[in-house]
Amino acid sequence: EGCWFPDPHLSTPSVYWPWFRAKAARMLAEAEWKITIDENFGHDVHELSDDEIEASLVPAPGGWFTLSVGIDLDGERLDLLPILTSLLDSDTIEQLQELDDNEPHLIYLPNGGALQVPAGRLRAILHHLAALTDPKAPSLHPLDATALLEDEALPIDPPAELKGLRSRLLNKQKKTEEFIPPEGLNAELRDYQKTGTEWMNFLSSHELNGILADDMGLGKTLQTLTHILQLKAEGKNGPVLVVAPTSVVPNWLAETKKFTPSLRAIILHGPQRKKLFTHIPHADLVLTSFALLQRDVIDLKKHNFQLVVLDEAQHIKNPSAKVSQAACELKSRQRLCLSGTPVENNLGELWSLFRFLMPGFLGPLERFRRNYQNPIEKDNDEERREFLRARLGPLILRRTKDQVATELPPKTILVHPVDLNSAQRDLYETVRATMDKQVREAIAARGLEQSQFAILDALLKLRQICCHPALLKLQTEEAKKAKRSAKLDYLFELLDTLFAEGRRVLLFSQFTSMLELIERELNVRRHSYLKLTGESKDRGNLVERFQKENIPIFLISLKAGGTGLNLTAADTVIHFDPWWNPAAEAQATDRAYRIGQDKPVFVHKLICSGTVEDRIHQLQQKKALLADSLLSGAVKATPDADSLRELLKPLA
Repeated sequence: EGCWFPDPHLSTPSVYWPWFRAKAARMLAEAEWKITIDENFGHDVHELSDDEIEASLVPAPGGWFTLSVGIDLDGERLDLLPILTSLLDSDTIEQLQELDDNEPHLIYLPNGGALQVPAGRLRAILHHLAALTDPKAPSLHPLDATALLEDEALPIDPPAELKGLRSRLLNKQKKTEEFIPPEGLNAELRDYQKTGTEWMNFLSSHELNGILADDMGLGKTLQTLTHILQLKAEGKNGPVLVVAPTSVVPNWLAETKKFTPSLRAIILHGPQRKKLFTHIPHADLVLTSFALLQRDVIDLKKHNFQLVVLDEAQHIKNPSAKVSQAACELKSRQRLCLSGTPVENNLGELWSLFRFLMPGFLGPLERFRRNYQNPIEKDNDEERREFLRARLGPLILRRTKDQVATELPPKTILVHPVDLNSAQRDLYETVRATMDKQVREAIAARGLEQSQFAILDALLKLRQICCHPALLKLQTEEAKKAKRSAKLDYLFELLDTLFAEGRRVLLFSQFTSMLELIERELNVRRHSYLKLTGESKDRGNLVERFQKENIPIFLISLKAGGTGLNLTAADTVIHFDPWWNPAAEAQATDRAYRIGQDKPVFVHKLICSGTVEDRIHQLQQKKALLADSLLSGAVKATPDADSLRELLKPLA
């Protein structure tokens, strides 16, 4: 039973008869049937032995390699590569997942026969082929080629050009030779900074690009400037373009003057910047912002840069954004991304960075989502995660403060649960019930994807109530009764203690209107303070004043001051309200907790109990596990259907 009409997929003779010979005939023989097959019948099944597959990598033009995979069948070589890659477009991988490693699987051949391969071996081969830049093209990037060398299921004798490349990349955190600082460097590098510089030099010498993903405050700028000096020392004298957030560009100029004064640097900014474009070929370092890159890309792409550096490279995390497309149009021999958080929201952002660094290396976005992003983020597929980590590992260098900055004092994180007062609770529950109804109606009418505005508006209102009911600006009876904020009251109780201890505080909030309310109360209590928002004109002066003067508290909007500031005079950080992305909070904390800090740092997070804030905090912790397992800080910017239900639940 089941031998004659076993499966709709076996309905053609070229598929059915090999299956019959390999499996059904054995089943019948075990049932004591006598089976005779004419020697000219065909549909032969060849059982592959471990050493029968012949694979080779041959150097091709441009430093790439040509892959050849085949077997000797009846005295003729059979090219297996097109047969194997065709399986990637079928449901073969899914079928193999259901089989034991030693269970045989049939690969059907054009001549009507088949190869019989253990499922585990075929699964490993297909997984490696699926990860290639283009599995249907035999021309491989050197990193694809070196990845194949580690595949025991497809043994290859490595060409001389590849020997040692993969091992040296994988040992990127180990210095291979004594570091000799390039001439013109006015700095004493720490050991990990020497390693980072050598890693960038190594990438350059092998025409590879990558991401320096060190924690904030570990000196990514200094390491990059040292690498640029090394390029000059090697005679690679083309201009280097650095694209950074507007607020960070002045820091690049300051560090260039301090550490590498021999580099001729120009800044492209202001309405007169067009006049500077003619000076680009004669400059060593060209500094511009992401905002101006979009406007100036037509002029900038006329130049062939030796190196393009994107600082805070998460600015190109959206592949469809104009700034991302503009970055990809730039012409350069080498590309580097600097980012302590190369993954802020999802793995698609990492794909966007690598589209800039090495176009095509991770394949088309849809295939990346199918092979990596969805299995890892939705299914927690550990095998896919490990595969992606192994593939990208040689091109990403990440060190945390805990690993390398052993001289830093300890950092302590304290979460303060705050109970809403009774009037706040009534207002919260009224607004929550109303918004829950509106969101459900919007999703029913337009679907989840088209209801993002309604969802974010609902969550915004609930977060505002947690901070202070006044942020909501409602005229309802409940709103009129809710005149005080339990969190604001708690904050000033905490500040009284901190100020009495002589602490110096950075306070972050996403709401500038909340900073205004805190500012008002500070004035009432006659505490001196500074404030930095997107409207602040002289950021540098504000930072300098806080560093030099004994001002007890600096109010900072998360968006305006979460990156690019050095505020080591502070020993205390307060996050007044939580954000979806723990990486953004960590970056803000790193304004104080960075190289140069000589005091223990205390981080206080104020969370309203049982509210949307509490659930955001829980979501942060849950999603951060994914982030830590791959790179850093990966959480969702907006909630999915499951987390949305949690966020809009009644007060606990």
